[in-house]
Amino acid sequence: MFRVDLSQNRLSRLSQKRFSDLNLRERDHLQEWLANQPDALGEELLIIQKEFDGFDETRERLDLLALDKDGNLVVIENKLDDSGRDVTWQALKYTAYVSGLTKTQIVDIYQQYLDRYSGGGNAAVRICEFMEVEELEETVLNPGNDQRMIFIAANFRREVTATVLWLLGRGIRAQCFKVTPYSFDDELMVDIQQIIPTPEAADFMIGMSSKENEEKAIQNTQKKRHQLRLDFWEAALDQLRADGVTLYQNISPTKDHWLSAGSGTRSCPYQMIFSRDEARVEISLQRSETAENKWLFDQLYGQKEAIEAAFGAELDWRRMDDKKASRIVYAQPFEGFNREAWPDMIGWLAAHIQKLETAFSGPLSRLNPHVRSQDEIA
Repeated sequence: MFRVDLSQNRLSRLSQKRFSDLNLRERDHLQEWLANQPDALGEELLIIQKEFDGFDETRERLDLLALDKDGNLVVIENKLDDSGRDVTWQALKYTAYVSGLTKTQIVDIYQQYLDRYSGGGNAAVRICEFMEVEELEETVLNPGNDQRMIFIAANFRREVTATVLWLLGRGIRAQCFKVTPYSFDDELMVDIQQIIPTPEAADFMIGMSSKENEEKAIQNTQKKRHQLRLDFWEAALDQLRADGVTLYQNISPTKDHWLSAGSGTRSCPYQMIFSRDEARVEISLQRSETAENKWLFDQLYGQKEAIEAAFGAELDWRRMDDKKASRIVYAQPFEGFNREAWPDMIGWLAAHIQKLETAFSGPLSRLNPHVRSQDEIA
């Protein structure tokens, strides 16, 4: 690996190191790096526990336990300079142990992690945010035999790679990541590369397990909710068009609990939200860079008094410092799953999405030159 010196137009070779030479430890260093930056493994993962030892009749500990975007549990085993001979056997045991975890147990495990390592928070809410659903009952966590294994080491022994390839050939999802430390002067860098399977390899399909009945029931609930939302948005859009509301005139109904329309500022849509307990209108600042979202939020918050006067009510300003996005929200309680409540709900949404557009169109247009300049830089 090389460092590019643009001022001299030259390459400088980085010095490859061993973790042991750098006095770096598996638990104190590599594990912490991955726990705080799990997307270093090439995908969005939610770390729900570390040093997990909640197995019946054994005190063994797995390094990291995570959820992927499909709700699958991911067992992550970290080694340093050498994978060792027994890492696959360890991971197989841990994966077998966690395969029977229920949704309630997973939420409890994550809650313990948040309370111990992250200063608290609501585990169910954070899982919903990660899974991009409105309510926990819409999710399937730890489905079937879809548990996964990730092995991390600087070097892998042949018996380990042979076993992982054998597992892959039988539909068990396992990955090997090679992690290599480099130094340049006082800087320390780490290269993390997936070596098995290659990133281009196709995903492996795995069958259903003993939790099939529970999963089918949840899937049926999902289908009903999706149809309910589709019906609601069809009715809402028909009414908005009848009322002459043009903001959503080119938008089609969806099965999602939200419906977005452009605000004139890229990745900052106006949104109407339909849920079981309430209706919401909001502007969502969801640009690719966290700093841009927080800058936009702060600029708008500086005009809070004028914006709320134009809107006609106090808004809920959610900067959400621990998240990439920020939101500005106005909500009203409704029985969303009661179709008889829909006319009032739709009328409320139509009135308040127009008020939201009126309140924010001017401030956003004045901020647009800065936003566009950032887009050009990107």
